[in-house]
Amino acid sequence: MNRKFLKRVVYTACCAVVIASCTTTPSGRSQLILKSEAALELEGARQFNIIRETVPLVNNRDTIDYVACVANAIVDELDGPAADMYWELAIVDQPDVNAYVLPGGKIVVKAGLLSVTANQDQLAAVIGHEVAHVTSHHSNERASRAAVTGFGIDVAAILLGGPYGRNTNAAYGALSTGVMFGLSNPFSRKQESEADLIGLEYMAMAGFDPRQSVELWKNMNAANTSRIPEFLSTHPSGDTRIDDLVSHYAKTLALYNQAQAEGKYPDCRR
Repeated sequence: MNRKFLKRVVYTACCAVVIASCTTTPSGRSQLILKSEAALELEGARQFNIIRETVPLVNNRDTIDYVACVANAIVDELDGPAADMYWELAIVDQPDVNAYVLPGGKIVVKAGLLSVTANQDQLAAVIGHEVAHVTSHHSNERASRAAVTGFGIDVAAILLGGPYGRNTNAAYGALSTGVMFGLSNPFSRKQESEADLIGLEYMAMAGFDPRQSVELWKNMNAANTSRIPEFLSTHPSGDTRIDDLVSHYAKTLALYNQAQAEGKYPDCRR
């Protein structure tokens, strides 16, 4: 197969993928979705069950009720398919300051996170962020992007390094590094920033004070003793996140005031 024909095949395949798989996130950003959402949700449920069976979980009732109260208040604000999803929560008894979400609405909170979330509003900023990853189909988008990116790397490595010999491996390594810095990391940061802002809206709609999201990131910055340059990270820096959150106050404070006027006063206590 000559190189010109191979390029044409790759271009045609990629165009077909783009045409067939365009959708948008809650913020209106266009995204590519290639994977089966049902399959990802099934895998998310499987991994969540493994966590519950193999990892020590917090069994303090007050702590469980506190985190669940915040999560329920936010999930109650969802509509469409996300509102019908079977959301689950696990609080892992580990000191890490972390939380993450699995496809299908499986939220995992590490107990160490509670040491830097000073109140229910700060915890709501984290939970809202994780819920936004689900409603934005970020797991599917990332898996789809990985599939497309991996295919492109294989083809480009062959074209640049030749189909045989050491040069192909060298070209592949250089391209993989370039894709990580030029595509994968900025793409992940884009998702994280989007989840921050969508999550900020969710927490405000539930009656949590969105201004506490900034206080949360001040706490996070103080607790982060091993910062790395933002361009090497899959997450925006704390300072960048604070700037973005503040710039979104006009919208989220209006949502917060509306929620308060509707009598939404979450009362989640530790």
